[in-house]
Amino acid sequence: MIRDDLHAGWTVVAADDSIGPLTAEVPGSIHTDLLAAGLIDDPYAGANEAALTWLHRSSWIYRTTLPAVAPAADERVDLVFDGLDTVATITLGGAELGHTANMHRSFRFDVRDKVNTDQELGVRFDSALAYAEAMRERLGARPAAYEHPYNMIRKMACSFGWDWGPDLQTCGIWKPVRLERWRVARLASVRPLATLDPDDTTGRLTVHASIERSGLQPAGDLVLRVSVAGRVAETRIAAGSDAAVVELAVEDAAIWWPVGYGDQPLNDVTIELLDGDARLDVAERRVGFRRVELDETPDEIGQRFAIVVNGREIWALGLNWIPEDHLLTRLTRERYAAAVDRAVLAHANLLRVWGGGIYESDDFYDLCDERGVLVWQDFPLACAAYPEEEPIRGEILAEARENIARLSPHPSLAIWNGGNENLWGHEDWNWKLELGDRTWGLGYYQRDFPALLAEIDPTRPYHPGSPSSPGHDPADVHPNDDRYGTRHEWESWNQRDYTWHDRNVPRFCAEFGWQAPPAWATLTEWLDPADLRKDSPAFLLHQKAADGNGKLDRGLAHHLGIPARFDDWHWATQLNQARATTYAVEHLRAHRPRTMGSVLWQLNDCWPVTSWAVVDSAGRLKPSWYALRRAYAPRLLTIRPLSVVAVNDSDAPWSGTLLVRRLAFDGTVLASVSLPASVAARSVATLPLDPSVTTPGSPAAEVVVAELDGVRAFRTFVEDQTLAYDPSALTATVAPAPGGYAVTVAASSFARDVTLLADRVAADAAVDEQLVTLLPGESFTFRVRTAQDIDPTALLGPSVLRSAVVDADPAAGSGPEHRPAGA
Repeated sequence: MIRDDLHAGWTVVAADDSIGPLTAEVPGSIHTDLLAAGLIDDPYAGANEAALTWLHRSSWIYRTTLPAVAPAADERVDLVFDGLDTVATITLGGAELGHTANMHRSFRFDVRDKVNTDQELGVRFDSALAYAEAMRERLGARPAAYEHPYNMIRKMACSFGWDWGPDLQTCGIWKPVRLERWRVARLASVRPLATLDPDDTTGRLTVHASIERSGLQPAGDLVLRVSVAGRVAETRIAAGSDAAVVELAVEDAAIWWPVGYGDQPLNDVTIELLDGDARLDVAERRVGFRRVELDETPDEIGQRFAIVVNGREIWALGLNWIPEDHLLTRLTRERYAAAVDRAVLAHANLLRVWGGGIYESDDFYDLCDERGVLVWQDFPLACAAYPEEEPIRGEILAEARENIARLSPHPSLAIWNGGNENLWGHEDWNWKLELGDRTWGLGYYQRDFPALLAEIDPTRPYHPGSPSSPGHDPADVHPNDDRYGTRHEWESWNQRDYTWHDRNVPRFCAEFGWQAPPAWATLTEWLDPADLRKDSPAFLLHQKAADGNGKLDRGLAHHLGIPARFDDWHWATQLNQARATTYAVEHLRAHRPRTMGSVLWQLNDCWPVTSWAVVDSAGRLKPSWYALRRAYAPRLLTIRPLSVVAVNDSDAPWSGTLLVRRLAFDGTVLASVSLPASVAARSVATLPLDPSVTTPGSPAAEVVVAELDGVRAFRTFVEDQTLAYDPSALTATVAPAPGGYAVTVAASSFARDVTLLADRVAADAAVDEQLVTLLPGESFTFRVRTAQDIDPTALLGPSVLRSAVVDADPAAGSGPEHRPAGA
């Protein structure tokens, strides 16, 4: 097998000759090509997105020269596209090779008889929006959450805009393209399925291989040989066969575990296709030996939903994952690694690849394998009714078949999910009246996906949709019932308040979250100074949620108040997101084992936007990321109105003396109790509190503090806007330190959520901790990393050193927040 990449020498021209020819990057997209040529402004900046809607209806032709090939008499020559985005017509030498309309699959063309001379290879991309609209007319309209009919084309749904993403409908050769030359036969597909036997010591590798024969010589017997962990096995493929299976047992296998439960040993697998002594083709994969199951046992509450790996229940500390960049071809392995590492550093053990995006790149799954991050994989169908007629049905099944096989080796892949919010939407979003008797996707979720998985990868569990209550008629059990399956909690954000989480105790919460803008440095990179106000058109273009700012303000009004100045409002919304994250996660973790998972919406952003992400599009950590890291820590204390809940998600028991004090803000101890605490491994304990520490004398000036073995929790009795904080409670000093600066903050009175917004001083500045709560007489040193030469005293400025006293300007609120003690 000879593989030659075809990534050089491409040009692109508008189909109407109005633009180009331009140098084109392959893999790439029209947006990145136009941006590189200086013909469009960056679509992420200011209001530029709105100026690029003309691209939705445009067509483009990519061209290069395919050099002549002189194939031998028995040699096949295939042109292979790993991914085309999306409505493409491929020509070679002016002759049409084929049409495609699916971003999520690959395409292969036999060009053996067409490459004897240099030929022009062309790929014309037509409007995905126009195609989707035409398909809607052909098949009949189906409801969807947004204006464009993204459910009528197999393209990344959020290409057409989402409540956190831009409406930039890309096109281009978005994955590698190459020429493959081969003889006799090739490996068309390989599926190394690695599991762990119930004895928990024997690894089992079953390799399924599909082969394609060239058809240029008489079919003969072939051999499939598999090597792993020093073991080799092979089987004969008879002349009339195009499939084979090889199974190996690995005694005393090194076992793969999720992060926090053990190590992640990986084994190289070599799969060879042999014709006598000649090696026709080879595939290299990596596997990890582990066993994954889903506990959906009915119980007195309803029905469990717990991920079980190697016989152990895993409390899912999860984050939802969207595409890391809307312009997908700019993503590199390094960017993926940084993003996954940010999840791991926040103690996450699961990422859910959300169904409005893509089947992710191999880099993403490789990194999750290495780091022990479980992957929940949605099939890419989201927030819409999907036709079950051709050609949509055939495309969905083809892409599913290909990607199930592609992802099957990865030990991190733990669960397949039918789609995002489609079962829920059918019940609650007025779809039924609009649909009538038209199909809407139920056949995919209940029949087709389970059948494909049973055939291609029966080693992993399947969930029909998130949320859903599997095995129950929606007339009897709602898809979002908190007693069954998975739940999405969005009433808190959309209608109520983050404290609404207390009203539901789900079995597994697969979506919930609260919004905030990106970091200040990210805002100022993409918005002009005049646009730094919450009602500017450019700022609102980067706020895609329906009434998003209104919901942010209503959330602030209840807890912190609504600051008048934009920079104070920016900080307050970020703090409120952190508070909401902490509140929801602590509620969920406190209800183990009834609740067995928390998957926060969301880890990341695909462009600079106000969203539910805890990491913004520049990779800057929002305060909510630090809140999540604390809330997802292996050991956690949370104070309820009448008790303290101790969460121990480690393999060692947690015991000691729990000290609970009710303090005045000046540090005076008003009441104190000590309780013996013993929390078994991977469990939760609730310790009731004496009324002396739960009943305040002066609610606005008192705080409850719980401490166990170095872990702390705080609870105030009223909301921040009515608390009697001392606005001059903090003093701070700054000194040079390796790689940057050390900022030491001391408190003379109770100071909550002290945070250093270092990126306001230097765009590259990052701090090791945020949201630090200090009691009187305590201090904390923040470590700031930056390569820039700055005025150190700027790190002590009122818009940089923040706390729960949200007004930095004395004229805007409560007066000076802190008084720098020197530099």
